[in-house]
Amino acid sequence: MTIDLISDTVTKPTKGMLDAMMQAKVGDDVFQMDPTVNQLQEKAAKMFGMEAALFFPSGTMANQTAIKLHTQPGDLVIADKYAHIYNYESGGVAFNSGVTCKLIDGERGMFTASQIEEFAAVKPQIYLPFTKLICVENTTNKGGGACWDFSELEKIQKVAQKNNLVYHLDGARLFNALVAKKENPKQYGQLFDTISICLSKGLGAPIGSLLLGSKANIVKALRLRKLLGGGMRQVGFLAAAGIYALENNIERLAEDHRKAKEIATVLETCSYITKIEPVETNILIFYVNEKIGADNFINKMKEKNILLTPMGEGKIRIVTHLNYTNQMHEILLKELKNYQK
Repeated sequence: MTIDLISDTVTKPTKGMLDAMMQAKVGDDVFQMDPTVNQLQEKAAKMFGMEAALFFPSGTMANQTAIKLHTQPGDLVIADKYAHIYNYESGGVAFNSGVTCKLIDGERGMFTASQIEEFAAVKPQIYLPFTKLICVENTTNKGGGACWDFSELEKIQKVAQKNNLVYHLDGARLFNALVAKKENPKQYGQLFDTISICLSKGLGAPIGSLLLGSKANIVKALRLRKLLGGGMRQVGFLAAAGIYALENNIERLAEDHRKAKEIATVLETCSYITKIEPVETNILIFYVNEKIGADNFINKMKEKNILLTPMGEGKIRIVTHLNYTNQMHEILLKELKNYQK
């Protein structure tokens, strides 16, 4: 048995999801004639109280489309130093949109409205980039699954509106935040100009993300998706998995959060652990002592068929998910308690 805790992207479709996929009615989505894709897009838009949505093969493409949608080459995007759009999207902000990032020194991937006011308020000058877009990520990946305080997001929206800036949410794991904080999707739909959500992480679909926004923005995004190579044909088979995920796999995210917190509780009793970052959702980041070392620890656990992720700077990441069973959980807790270098 392999216990794969590298990411929540490693999940496999359940029987119910596979059945839904195989029964999907499909058409050519490039011509917007796939009924299941259209159903998914309408369902997601309604869920968030937004006008429209567009299905993408990946969250990265959804985010990159949003950035290109809202900016021109030479513009500036405000984001946290931990932001996924900056750290984990292959330099796409520069390659695809020709923009630069002002990285904010936030806390676990989250900044405050006061931290960005001076950058948001910069008046156009010939020797400075024009600030056009504020991006936030909820939950924060590199920040260990941290959830933003909604009141702070509201304050940031006011900064955006005051300075005529666009506001985008990288919501790859937004549903984890919604469950953990007992929030409603419509709260976010009212706050942001565009939102990307991922179906292939905690929600368990094999592929797919959605970009939500106004009808006008989604019409523009349709062409940008094609430009980036994201036009797909009979993709309703995948969209059916997304519909199933939205209808069946949201509330169960609480189970992943519970398991992550239980792992943290065990690690707190282990003498080789030097630090555990706060656990709010399904991501746990911890550090082992220098004598053991992160790479050595990961390799030793791999020998026991337990797969973990190095995050750099001595960080080790565990991500709980749909396919991480109770049996796997008990094995992991036992191995962590009994670990010897």
